[in-house]
Amino acid sequence: MKPHKLLLFTASLALAACAVYAPAPLPSLPDAQSAAALTNILYRNSEVVDARFQSESATAIDLSAPLDASAVATLAVLHNPDLYSLRATLGIAQAQVFAAGLMPDPTFSMGVDKVLSGPDELNALTAALGFDLNFLRTHAVQQTQAKAGEMQVRMDIAWAEWQTAGAARLLVARIGSLQQLHTLAVGNNALSQAALSSWQRAAQHGDVTSTQVQLASVAAIAAQQAVNQAKAELAAAKLDLNTLLGLAPDFPLQLAPLSATLAAAAALPALDVLFTQAAQSRADLVALRLGYDAQEAAVHKAVLDQFPALALTINGARDTGGNRLLGPALNFSLPLWNRNRGGIALEKATREVLQREYAARLLQTRADLAAALANVALATTQQHNLQQALPALQQLALGSRAAAMRGDLTVTAAAAAEQSVFDQQSQLVLAQQSLAEHWIALELLSGVARDQWSTQHE
Repeated sequence: MKPHKLLLFTASLALAACAVYAPAPLPSLPDAQSAAALTNILYRNSEVVDARFQSESATAIDLSAPLDASAVATLAVLHNPDLYSLRATLGIAQAQVFAAGLMPDPTFSMGVDKVLSGPDELNALTAALGFDLNFLRTHAVQQTQAKAGEMQVRMDIAWAEWQTAGAARLLVARIGSLQQLHTLAVGNNALSQAALSSWQRAAQHGDVTSTQVQLASVAAIAAQQAVNQAKAELAAAKLDLNTLLGLAPDFPLQLAPLSATLAAAAALPALDVLFTQAAQSRADLVALRLGYDAQEAAVHKAVLDQFPALALTINGARDTGGNRLLGPALNFSLPLWNRNRGGIALEKATREVLQREYAARLLQTRADLAAALANVALATTQQHNLQQALPALQQLALGSRAAAMRGDLTVTAAAAAEQSVFDQQSQLVLAQQSLAEHWIALELLSGVARDQWSTQHE
């Protein structure tokens, strides 16, 4: 094959392997998620990084049936719009790993020197084929850095998935408590309205004063406001949950009744056990360690870059006398003054920053776990005290109502006793919600679910 044809064939192969540009316009409208499509969402999803939200059985989430807290947490991980966007960043890290494994393209140059005067009649031809030899020295460390960076992105996504699942569980607990508060408020409002009607009838017969009727009216208005407030807070919490799950604001999501074990008393693990578990398994701490590994590779590469940069060139030429020449040339820098000392200093300083950041995160993690353990213990005590006091208040309210019907006690005193029961029940619901939230917070800080605390260190 003639030289010019060989060159043309080689160029054609190179162009055939090139990527082709294709535009990817932004969507004009958000994706519509129908209920029919959502019922086909599976627990198993290849894009989900945290394996805890995948299931080998691939059980479908049926949105037409009530969902428990675990199902809602899984749905949040699978369908949260922010997580969809965050997972897309994994493609960048994977592309960086791919790029780190590629060899640099060789360089080619050619030139023609036309004879303007002199005895020789031939034009001088030159060609050079160059190879970057630095790749051979830094290839392994660049791949190590890119792979550690990819794993760091994976762990950052896993931590975001874990936090999103926890946020969904917190909203489920809040909605359950608000539903109970709304039910209590409706019941208390019914009693207040009935009492007001009774006072108004008594006032018509002159049995009570207008002041007493006014007090009953104020209590009835307050009871109605409590109903309205509970209804508004419940609607807001449901909207927040739908938004977190990536559902339409008016999607009729059904929640199963809260599990009786959600805020059940349990033996608190020791701080050292939880801290050890968190240090080993929490995705954000693992991500920091992987980021430090990537920076170690960056320091290693900076040290390697202090050595001479090598380039091998194969030169071919034909001079004006018709002589044909071929020979290699080796180009390298002389490490006399620079020696990449600035790059080495920068990478080492960055590594020290990451060391201190990791140490600070560990310290903060231990402090957060200690505070969470104290909050769980305090909330448990508060719930216990409220539960212990409630039966006596209920008995007092029943006795007061019976005494008022016999005429032995004023209706005002009986209403006050019943109001105290409502207040105590409301405080108990809030205490149960607080305890459930503290348990969830403790699980989030430890990095694992509560039912795994006793098995992780056996």
